[in-house]
Amino acid sequence: MDSYSFLYSSSHRTVLLSGFQRLRSERKMCDVVLEARGVSFPCHRALLASSSEYFWALFGETTAERLAGSISLPALTPLGLDAILDFLYSGWINVSFSNIHAVLEAARYLQIETAVSICERFMIDGLNADNCCCYANLAEHHALSNALEAANQTIAMEMGTLLQESKDDLLNLNVQSLMAVLDADEIPGVKEVELLKLALDWLDENGPLPLLQSNLLLSRLRFGLVCTSDLTNLHHKAMATPLIRSQVTRALEYHRVGSAQPIRQSKQSTLRASVNRVLLVGGGSSVDCPEEQMLVFDPRYKKFSLLDSCLPLRLRNHCVCSVGGFLFVIGGEEVKEGDEDGIKSVTSSASNQVWRYDPRFNCWEHVESMLEMRAQFSCCVVDNVIYAIGGRHTRQDAETQTSVASVEFYDMTIGAWRRGATMPHPLYGHASTVLDSSIYVSGGLPGNQATAPGGNHGDTQEENRESSREVQCWDLKGRVWEKRASMSIARFSHRLATAHGYIYALLGMYEPFCDIERYDPQSDHWTRLRPLLIGTFNYGMVPMPSGNLLVFGGRRWSDGQELVMRTVLEYDKQKDHWREICKLPRPLTGTECTLLPLPD
Repeated sequence: MDSYSFLYSSSHRTVLLSGFQRLRSERKMCDVVLEARGVSFPCHRALLASSSEYFWALFGETTAERLAGSISLPALTPLGLDAILDFLYSGWINVSFSNIHAVLEAARYLQIETAVSICERFMIDGLNADNCCCYANLAEHHALSNALEAANQTIAMEMGTLLQESKDDLLNLNVQSLMAVLDADEIPGVKEVELLKLALDWLDENGPLPLLQSNLLLSRLRFGLVCTSDLTNLHHKAMATPLIRSQVTRALEYHRVGSAQPIRQSKQSTLRASVNRVLLVGGGSSVDCPEEQMLVFDPRYKKFSLLDSCLPLRLRNHCVCSVGGFLFVIGGEEVKEGDEDGIKSVTSSASNQVWRYDPRFNCWEHVESMLEMRAQFSCCVVDNVIYAIGGRHTRQDAETQTSVASVEFYDMTIGAWRRGATMPHPLYGHASTVLDSSIYVSGGLPGNQATAPGGNHGDTQEENRESSREVQCWDLKGRVWEKRASMSIARFSHRLATAHGYIYALLGMYEPFCDIERYDPQSDHWTRLRPLLIGTFNYGMVPMPSGNLLVFGGRRWSDGQELVMRTVLEYDKQKDHWREICKLPRPLTGTECTLLPLPD
């Protein structure tokens, strides 16, 4: 039996289409004429039927058009039909912003799905502020779900530019796209009141809409991000429906709850921000000169920027935390510069003040002060409750420092501080973190060991004592502190961080080694890990959602001198690896860090 092979020519298809295109251009062997608005296009019936479900059905055995010499297509424009015929005859399609509407109309009408997909890809790849509204309307009209989603995202990201330069394009946007945009979690550089005015202007331009559709549109606005004066001045008829009135009422109630705002968060009061930023609060180029300006670090792009607002006062040895999208700056030492008789001086005093920053309206508020003045203390957040632990301050009856064992927590429902379970002994320069709703405190300098539990004042000579290796744990369901396994290294002014079920202890001040260690609560055991790259102290640190730790600036010794650092280090807990990821804009020491959603 003879052997044989099947061989394929990759060029045959191209040659075949080229032949048909040549015959069409020379108007040879054409057996049907397509007509669109007075313009004729001689074609080949067989090629059309093999390329399009529409023509296959049109030229079927039982249709009147199967033998017709001319077919009229009044729904199509000559521009669109010509582009689609070029595609059928050559595989190439000419698409631009000016003709895509006509091409899509022809491709959809003639059921050329391959051409539809090419047009959709062209729209997605070419989206920008100039065409996103037009493409959104086009995608919605032709049910192009991927292009519609991409166009809506582009509108949200370019909203600031569109409001200034292309307001008419926004007013002509289809309602589904406008609802999708108002539902977006990220609309950079645009205040909510601007979105509210846009929605009301759109309703004036396109209304009246059915009540349900109008409510669906306006309910996507976040009225909690609109200030009270703007809310009370709304008199548009679309705002008078029961649903929208109730949402405005809840927003007004939210503005009135004051201290409870952080624990009264909902989508209506949540910033349209993509990811949390790292906020660097306080600190400066030297220990004695803390700055009021705050830095913002974007972990996506590893870029720094300045926050528009400044700290109300200069602080060092303070604490910061975030609750419900608000920043809390707590206690510390307020640093003041004086100039008497031409002699400049710097003084500092421990504070019990608490300041709250609202990034929604870029404003500061002085909230209820702590019961005690505290510096070199620690704070942590459990279930939206802030706990302030230990620390030291200047005794009012003497020019001496004293450490405290007291713990207090901030009850936001009533805006007041309350006493918590007192530590076994006074402590300052320690660190704390939260794991499984329990507070862990490690290291620091202890006060007078003979001080009775519950006493606040320790030995004024505690500077002569050595820093501690001890770890204490407070289960908030109980009222006592319990010991846990001690760290392998005595630490002072160090950092603790929780990541994925473990506690990490980073080096503190004047430690002879750069070791860090990890605590496993299941085995109650500490394990040493890879050391920090350099012996840094007085740095800022924040755990990221990934579990990695970021370390900002700090000080180190070099040739007998203290140097303030600009480095930003990242610790990868999975690889047990340190690396430098970027530089601070300027040397920085003594800063405190927290994650906070901020408007773009």
